[in-house]
Amino acid sequence: MSSKHRPGPSTSVRRRTLVGVLLAAAAVPAVAACQDGSGVAAGTGQGASPAASPSATPPTVTVTPANAAVDVRPDAPVTVTVADGKLTDVTVTAPDGTPLTGALDAAGTTWTSQGALALGTAYTVHAVAAGASGTPTTHDSTLTTLTPAATAFPAVAPLSGREVGVGMPVIVTFDSPVADDRRRLVEENLHVTVTPTAVPGSWSWQSSTKVEYRPEQYWPAHSQVHVDIDLGTVEVAPGVWGKTRDIDFTIGSAMVSTVDIAAHTLTVTRDGQVVKTIPVTLGQSGSGGKFVTRSGTKVIMSLEASRQMNSETTGIGQDDPNYYDVNVKYALRVTNSGEFLHAAPWSVSSQGRANVSHGCTGMSTENAKWMFDNSKVGDVVVYTGSNRGIEPGNGFTVWNETYQQWQQGSALHA
Repeated sequence: MSSKHRPGPSTSVRRRTLVGVLLAAAAVPAVAACQDGSGVAAGTGQGASPAASPSATPPTVTVTPANAAVDVRPDAPVTVTVADGKLTDVTVTAPDGTPLTGALDAAGTTWTSQGALALGTAYTVHAVAAGASGTPTTHDSTLTTLTPAATAFPAVAPLSGREVGVGMPVIVTFDSPVADDRRRLVEENLHVTVTPTAVPGSWSWQSSTKVEYRPEQYWPAHSQVHVDIDLGTVEVAPGVWGKTRDIDFTIGSAMVSTVDIAAHTLTVTRDGQVVKTIPVTLGQSGSGGKFVTRSGTKVIMSLEASRQMNSETTGIGQDDPNYYDVNVKYALRVTNSGEFLHAAPWSVSSQGRANVSHGCTGMSTENAKWMFDNSKVGDVVVYTGSNRGIEPGNGFTVWNETYQQWQQGSALHA
C-alpha cells in the first residue's frame, strides 16, 4: 500500500488532541488571572487593596464620682478613666474657675486628682479622649461636695501679728472635741514653720479639745513663726469638719528671769545678758503650805496695768485672817491659780529679806513698773527654791517636761 494511502490519525483522536490543546491554552490565562506580576497570591495584604475592616470602637470615658453626684466627701479623689483610647485633656474646676490639680498615669488612661476638694462646692469635669476611630470622645459631668452639718473651730494663741517671748507655746483650742482616732490626722495637718532658722518641735495633746506646740528648746529670739492650720477638709470627729487658719507671730528678745525663792531675788536676763536684779518677797510658809510659791518654769500669760485681787477667788473668805481685797499695779500673771508678779509697796521692808506674800512675787512699785514695761506675754520666769512644784496645765507649763516627755503626748510619736 502506497504511503499516500497510509491511514492517518482518526478524526476522533485529532479532536481529542485539539480539545486538549485548547483546554491547556485556556488554563494559562486562568492561572495568570489569580496572580500579580510578582507571583504573590492576592489576599496576603501585598500588592492588592485591603478588604474593608470593621469600624474601630470609640473611647469610653468614666468619671468617679458619677455625674450629678452630691454630698461628695472632700477627701474622696476624682478619677477619670478611658477604655479603648487615651486621655488628651482633663479639667476639673470650681465655680470661680479654680482648677483642681491632678496627674495622668504613664499609660495615659487614668487621671487622678491631687489634694482635697473644697467643702460645699460644685465642680465641673471636662474630659477628652482619642482612640483608633479617629474621632475624639468628650465627656462632661458635675459633682458637688458636702456642706458640713457641724464644724470644729480652732482658736489659736498667740494671735496673729503679736510679738511674744521665747517661752510662748502655740495653743490650739477646738470648740468641739477631736475624736481619739482622728488626732493623728489632725496633727498631720498642723504645720509650724520658723524662719530664718528652722528648729524641731512637737505637738502634744492636753485634752480632746486642746493641743499645744513647743520647740525642743526655747524659740530662737527675733524669729518669725507661721502656723498653718489646714483642717478645712479634715473630719475631726464623725460628721464634724475642721477649719483652715493661718497665724503669723514674732518672737521678740529672749527675756528669761530666775526667781530664787530662798534668796528672795529676781534676776532678769535679756538675750543672755543680766540686765537687772530685783529684791522680792514670795509666798509665806505655814497655813499648810498653801501660800508657798511654786517652783518650776512659768511663762508670763498676761500683763495688766491694774488688777483687783480678792482672796475669795482662791477660797479665802472674809472671816479668814488671811483675807485680802486689794488693787495692785503692774500685774504679770504666771499661773491659772493666781500667781502674779506685781507691785507690793506694803511689803517693801521684807523684799529681799523674807517671804510674806500669799504666793505672788511682790516688789516695789518702781521695779514692778520696770518689769511691766520690759516684759511681754511668753517671757520665761524660772522659780527655784521651794518644795512645791508647778502642776501640769496651771498656766503655760510646757517647759516643765523634757522634750522626750512632751513628745509622748503627740499622736505622731505614740
